[in-house]
Amino acid sequence: MRASSAGTRFSRFPPLAENDKQNGMSAKKAAKIAHGAYRLEDQVGHLLRRAHQRATAVFVARIQDAQITPTQFAALVKLADAGELSQNHLGRLTAMDPATIQGVTRRLKARGLIAGRADPQDGRRVLLRLSAKGARLTQDLIPQGVDVSENVLAPLSGKERKQFLRLLNRLT
Repeated sequence: MRASSAGTRFSRFPPLAENDKQNGMSAKKAAKIAHGAYRLEDQVGHLLRRAHQRATAVFVARIQDAQITPTQFAALVKLADAGELSQNHLGRLTAMDPATIQGVTRRLKARGLIAGRADPQDGRRVLLRLSAKGARLTQDLIPQGVDVSENVLAPLSGKERKQFLRLLNRLT
């Protein structure tokens, strides 16, 4: 996700319709809501949150012995893929805001799973990499991560899985 000069993280998405900006919603939408057409159980945000809760629960149940959170796992896997990265770059690649990636990397460092060194081109920047312990753990966890995805997507057919993942990628 790219940040625009206005500061929004979602600058590539179309702006709200003009009547939504002025009135908060269109008269047509307001009429639907007034007539009971709005059901929380049918709303995209609610459904995405519930799907996220399910995916997190499956992850925790499958990977609980490693005491790794989904965000920590994402950071470890991305470091395994990319090698050495700045904390800022790692945060962008894993879609974490600066405060979140700072906490994630602090906890991974404390467990000896990642290490850092000063960037020779910019002494203010720290370059992060997997430690030997972190590399071993990541290699052990990746097959379990695949199992998590399989379990979460189990209710869908193969064709539905591909379509679902393609559509989710369009939303992000």
